Amino acid sequence: MVSPGQILAFIPARGGSKSIPRKNIRPFGGHPLLAYSIAAGLQAESVDRVIVSTDDPAIAEVAERYGAEVPFLRPTELAQDDTPDLPVFLHGLRWLEAEGGYRPDLIIHLRPTSPLRPPDMVEQAIQLLLQRPEADSVRGVVVSGQNPYKMWRLDATGALTPLLTADVPEPYNQPRQALPTTYWQTGHIDAIRSRTILEKGSMSGEVILPLLIEAGYSVDIDTEQDWGRAEWTLAEGKLAVVEPVRSRRPLPKQVELLVLDFDGVLTDNRVWVDSQGRESVAAHRGDGWGLARLREQGVEVLILSSETDPVVGARGAKLGLPVIQGVGDKAAALESILTERGLDGANVVYVGNDANDIACFELVGCALVVADAHPDALRAADQVLMRPGGQGAVREVCDRLLQQMRPRP
Repeated sequence: MVSPGQILAFIPARGGSKSIPRKNIRPFGGHPLLAYSIAAGLQAESVDRVIVSTDDPAIAEVAERYGAEVPFLRPTELAQDDTPDLPVFLHGLRWLEAEGGYRPDLIIHLRPTSPLRPPDMVEQAIQLLLQRPEADSVRGVVVSGQNPYKMWRLDATGALTPLLTADVPEPYNQPRQALPTTYWQTGHIDAIRSRTILEKGSMSGEVILPLLIEAGYSVDIDTEQDWGRAEWTLAEGKLAVVEPVRSRRPLPKQVELLVLDFDGVLTDNRVWVDSQGRESVAAHRGDGWGLARLREQGVEVLILSSETDPVVGARGAKLGLPVIQGVGDKAAALESILTERGLDGANVVYVGNDANDIACFELVGCALVVADAHPDALRAADQVLMRPGGQGAVREVCDRLLQQMRPRP
């Protein structure tokens, strides 16, 4: 291996995505999308620093939680829909040199929208660039799924004209085996010499080396369809992918509010339906005792549920708890609750069990899930309870909180 100099992983993540709102911090496979790029930088041995450039304080908070640095907030004028990469990187590199005297030799560009990366991808790109001193950059590519020699454009008359020409006659009529191999840039990674950006004013330079990536990793998330395909690929588990490791937060020292999901937390996630369509669920009697003791200590408790069945309200009334149900967007509802009550999210504990709870985890001081939670929720939570939903999980939460509040001898 060639010895590297200082190497910076740089991740641009603005807050104003239009196609998928809040895309960079939306849960993807149990973690914010941004966290996968951070993980790719952190796990690479040659990388010295991982920095996120964002204009959004919420993105900055998530980035820092997953181990990245956010030493500055990007100016709004450099976070527009049509802002190209170059001014964003120039701003970041100039700020780092001016404020901290730091000028890396290589910059690794990791785009959040291409989250599925092989474990050795970053190191491969670094070594490839270091071994070729004449090269300006390395760019991740896959073999094109559709050969552009068979593509067309329209001329001024509206007739088809070939997009490209080749040494073979009429390439658009030739079998693909007779055509030159072409490559598609995936967006997973670029490795760039800092002088290419700062002195040549380019994100690639003239000599660009390819890092060939297996086609299965190729995804650029720009639409909901892209998102679904990428999550399915991750969940399928056939590709070795760098996944985030989130620092697990302890229970807050001061807890003002406990928020409970209903199905799968206060119940065992099953439902009985009679011939009249009436539903009934199974709950744990011990939950009520624990919740009563917790409320005696001044901790507010509420149920936040996406369900609209009367059984939710009935169980809440039995426990003496306020219920907010029929909620489509739990995170938005929780944000409103915190604002209306003037609560600091750092003093709030959330208990969930499924993927639709994950967005709430980022809004609170500690997120817990029941033992039988969905795999995505298990990965995203700060703590996993020993008991399954509806089988004393809520009582376990209460006991943990009460134990923490008890004065030490």
